[in-house]
Amino acid sequence: MGEAVIEARKVGLTFQTADGPVHALKDVDLRIGRGEFVSFIGPSGCGKTTFLRTIAALETPTAGVLSVNGMTPDAARRARAYGYVFQAPGLYPWRTIAGNVSLPLEIMGFPRPERQRRIAEVLELVDLSGFGGRFPWQLSGGMQQRASIARALAFDADILLMDEPFGALDEIVRDRLNEALLALWAKTGKTIGFVTHSIPEAVYLSTRIVVMSPRPGRITRVVDSPLPRDRPLEIRDSPDFIALAHEVREALREGHGDD
Repeated sequence: MGEAVIEARKVGLTFQTADGPVHALKDVDLRIGRGEFVSFIGPSGCGKTTFLRTIAALETPTAGVLSVNGMTPDAARRARAYGYVFQAPGLYPWRTIAGNVSLPLEIMGFPRPERQRRIAEVLELVDLSGFGGRFPWQLSGGMQQRASIARALAFDADILLMDEPFGALDEIVRDRLNEALLALWAKTGKTIGFVTHSIPEAVYLSTRIVVMSPRPGRITRVVDSPLPRDRPLEIRDSPDFIALAHEVREALREGHGDD
């Protein structure tokens, strides 16, 4: 593992509700190195998304220490240290695809020529060159999600956080986007944190798979992948892939999870 870009030490998060405290995370210890692809998997409500949101300063831990690029999550957010891709594309329907990708660059004050250069670059990265003038409703669900990824890449943050970005897509489109995401990761060398409910997706994409328990969310096992970084879809039929998927499934069962 390279230099740590995300580090959690005894991180906990308790929400106060009218029905009493809800313990979402407890004693989460994790170190993510530069350039890793780390997936989080576990049953619904186990804290996968909550932990990703704490990294992005969308939630604030109530215990422990969390750092992103050596800063607090809030400082990292202000420094634009990461891009965040949500479950739904969240594209503004009245803006073109290029206009949606441009939005964070406009907010950050990039001059127009630089915005145009970056838009062209990231649309090419996600294989959407030529679609910048289209509106979201003119694109398929998979293309909209690729546009969402392009928007998160536009300001060239070192870290990409992705919360089940392909969960609502059919299996064929999902496979294609998994391949595209690995190709993008290989080209950019970014550090990726990825939440999923799918064991095959986690195994196919990741250098490490973080298995989480039911609430309060804890890390029950971190599974290292022996698979090569160059992964055609056919690798899913290999003995190594099947063995790794079995190991993750067993880790979920041991933690009283499901897939």
